[in-house]
Amino acid sequence: MPRRTMIEAIRDAMDVSMARDERVIVFGEDVGFFGGVFRCTQGLQAKYGKSRCFDAPISESGIVGSAIGMAAYGLKPCVEVQFADYVYPAYDQIVSEAARLRYRSNGDFTCPIVVRMPTGGGIFGGQTHSQSPEALFTHVSGLKVVVPSNPHDAKGLLIAAIEDPDPVIFLEPKRLYNGPFDGHHEQPVTPWSKHELGEVADGHYTIALGKAVIRRPGAAVTVLAYGTMVYVAQAAAEETGIDAEIIDLRTLLPLDLETIIASVNKTGRCVVVHEATLTSGFGAELSALVQEHCFYHLEAPVARVAGWDTPYPHAQEWDYFPGPARVGRALLETMEA
Repeated sequence: MPRRTMIEAIRDAMDVSMARDERVIVFGEDVGFFGGVFRCTQGLQAKYGKSRCFDAPISESGIVGSAIGMAAYGLKPCVEVQFADYVYPAYDQIVSEAARLRYRSNGDFTCPIVVRMPTGGGIFGGQTHSQSPEALFTHVSGLKVVVPSNPHDAKGLLIAAIEDPDPVIFLEPKRLYNGPFDGHHEQPVTPWSKHELGEVADGHYTIALGKAVIRRPGAAVTVLAYGTMVYVAQAAAEETGIDAEIIDLRTLLPLDLETIIASVNKTGRCVVVHEATLTSGFGAELSALVQEHCFYHLEAPVARVAGWDTPYPHAQEWDYFPGPARVGRALLETMEA
């Protein structure tokens, strides 16, 4: 199979979807002629025309609100919010309108929109270009929330999201945009890592939303992670020598609780890793679910490793990220508990 970066895989997913279904349209800030700030939509306007891939004003609430109206009319918008940090003006549209349209209309209308957003750090973007707001959306009934960790999954999950009849928040880790990440280094590794996660099939394929995958089988402790943190967890397991089973959640809502429970019941221990702020982060929900469903199998408290409870630091970006050292300490402490 050809090897692609995550940017290329995401672009290919939109290309395939637009070719298969003329109802699929792509728009957002600078996504047309310019091809998006990260070039995820490069070439789509030239191929499909300005009526199906076009630039929108700098108004996130307008972008998402327009997409909701288009979806109710029968289109399938895939919109880009330039950075996840910019989504807050559109939050009311997402929560009050998109997430509730199916329910408030008693099924007469659905809202098949995808809101794509680059998430997390890795570009020294500081407080307004580096946030990880996934927990704000996993709290909202009616939404689906996806965070891919590699190009193959990014394409399959995005096509599935575009074809889904309900609104999907699609968060794309910026540190993984330009190549695989082995967890030990600040920048993506080139050439492709030994995992060969850049292999992406041509044409149409989907990956079901709500299905996690075990990236590293193990018997000593379960690690729950998503996005960039999958690679950090793998690096921590390699550096400590601990037989950790690493689960890549891929979809946070709906969550593959069955895979989580089976793994934790087997290992008896669990460490949760995410890049977002610790307090009220999605890891809190994961740890609560593990405690509720696996309590009598646990040999140690559930541990969380996450970002600091501070505004996002610029100069200390790489200290803010949970790295292999911090995750490794949590693994060791969990094994010793």
